[in-house]
Amino acid sequence: MSEPIIEVTSLVKTYDTGAVTVHALRGVDLHVRRGEMVAVMGPSGCGKTTLLNCASGIDDPTSGVVRIEGTDLSNLDDNTKTAYRARRMGFIFQFYNLLPVLTAVENVELPLLVSGTSAREARARAMESLARVDLTDRATHKPAELSGGQRQRVTIARALVNDPAIVWADEPTGDLDSATADSVMTLMQELNREHQHTFVIVTHDPAVAARCHRTIQMQDGRIVRDEVAVRG
Repeated sequence: MSEPIIEVTSLVKTYDTGAVTVHALRGVDLHVRRGEMVAVMGPSGCGKTTLLNCASGIDDPTSGVVRIEGTDLSNLDDNTKTAYRARRMGFIFQFYNLLPVLTAVENVELPLLVSGTSAREARARAMESLARVDLTDRATHKPAELSGGQRQRVTIARALVNDPAIVWADEPTGDLDSATADSVMTLMQELNREHQHTFVIVTHDPAVAARCHRTIQMQDGRIVRDEVAVRG
């Protein structure tokens, strides 16, 4: 873990509804090195998800700079930015965002098909990704036929199918019981160790943060603490 893969400098995000102005981010600076697992914590409304959305290019900041792998996202038009995310980033969400009418393998291969990968290659890579999360036996099951933990594993497989440099996770264990959450975090740690994916994980759960290399604590749109984990 040497060079920064994520560089956030003086990031500001302000929402103006006309009636009220919300300062979601107030000059955030953050560097994440390649291969790190970083937890972002803090009370509801402190700016955690806004930071994830702006740093990943889903949302545009009001001001400040975001560089991913040395590329300033503000220099990319929307189409180029979307294509870059599809190639180099994966996303994991609390409520899975799986399409209910598609099977597990169809959900996993969808990002590849959208980005122009052939159907044959997309299916092969989707099955490989499901194998990484130990779900090949559930490939033809639809989300309603899967447990919460299995659905989240499908989401992880989808996030990893393009072999991304960075995986952004927003409360990935928030809808899971403690035992299932623990198994999902164990899987993410294994993937981080074996494949050097960088993980940025928004969470309320101290047990999730304890499994990461660093914990960023936010409050009122600012980073108030940045702690490196002490391993025994």
